[in-house]
Amino acid sequence: MAMPHASIFGAMRDPINNIMQPQDLEGLGQYDVQASVPSPITNVLCASMQAEELTPIVFSEWPAGNGTTTNLTGWPVGFDIPTWPSWLNSTPVDDLFGFGEKYGRRPPVFPKLPIPYNTVLNTTGWFTDSIYLLATSATGEYTMCSLRASVTTKCSTRYHASLSGGTLDAHCEDEKDELAYYRSYRNATEGVINKDWATVATEWARSLSLGAGISDGAASNARLLSQLIPTKQALDPSLPSIAEALAVLSGCTLLLSSTDSPFIHFWNYSTTVATLDEPQYQGFRAALQTKDFASGGTQQWQGIFYIVLFLTFATNVFCLGYFVVRHGLVTDFIEPQNLFSLSLNSPPSHALDGACGGGPEGEQLVMNWHIKMDQEREHFYIANGSGPTRVRRRPSRPLDIEMDTSPIVHTYTKLSSRHSSLL
Repeated sequence: MAMPHASIFGAMRDPINNIMQPQDLEGLGQYDVQASVPSPITNVLCASMQAEELTPIVFSEWPAGNGTTTNLTGWPVGFDIPTWPSWLNSTPVDDLFGFGEKYGRRPPVFPKLPIPYNTVLNTTGWFTDSIYLLATSATGEYTMCSLRASVTTKCSTRYHASLSGGTLDAHCEDEKDELAYYRSYRNATEGVINKDWATVATEWARSLSLGAGISDGAASNARLLSQLIPTKQALDPSLPSIAEALAVLSGCTLLLSSTDSPFIHFWNYSTTVATLDEPQYQGFRAALQTKDFASGGTQQWQGIFYIVLFLTFATNVFCLGYFVVRHGLVTDFIEPQNLFSLSLNSPPSHALDGACGGGPEGEQLVMNWHIKMDQEREHFYIANGSGPTRVRRRPSRPLDIEMDTSPIVHTYTKLSSRHSSLL
């Protein structure tokens, strides 16, 4: 199972790369990056075995271990286990797991055969590059698994960032992927096992109590794993296998191990320096796609707003057509300054008799008022109509006004026309 390079997250947020984050754009921005960097992988290999097949690698089944009680705190210190250069006993699965002098790897030694729903661990050995787990199913069947980690060159890391969150994943074994790491380093070696990961995996396995079976601890995680042991010679398509479950559980160690690690598959600094006194920037090939704003809806239900946009567009087109046909400016007499001037320069009206002190009331409030013009003086004023209007509105009669070049006369003609759209 491959995991993405965890340091891509920090690289995208480093100020030196000048990448605007979604929160910098009021939540409208987002970006996608695909980086040509190596990806850590974990390899989990499991095999079903019988008790007699496990005898060479289970200490309690040895003559020296017969009747010996083991415990989690003492094992394997103080027990009579041959050390290097002994390659220990051979097993029927040596070629499958790569045990023996031929492969340069010693087999594990488990303290005992676990009871059903329990697991035991082997995390020690001479230059070990793996950790081993022995589990027992409910029916008493045994399964041995090995876990090791390496780096693959057949993947690229993808990261998507938005205000609602982000996703980080590994894109692997795609022949059309131009940013797969092996395209950046053609001579990169595939699948070199990282021996240091076994130390990290040891602490991970202990934290999950995967070794509690040494004292019949019946840990919950061990029970769940033992329930995933296949009971037939075929995998159940509706359930993960114990190997798949262990790969997923150990995936977090790959992310932690790749954090702040190089973006290449080798140490390109001095071989005499194991660590750097100060962090150093390191470049890598990547493709970045950003979205700084959104010009359309992001949800299906937001399509209803297109109706509003269409009505707004239609209104703008109508207004444009109106101003093309009826071009020119007119005076807005209902503006406060214009209405105040008209009131002061209009003659008194008998329709408002008695309203000077207390204001209009009754039928005075529904009286018709018109803006008229003295053509000789070109003077506008307000005059009341023939009476109050209650139900019907009497249309204004067209005025026979001699056309003049004066803008005042032109304005009045526009406003008093029967077909004027401004009334």
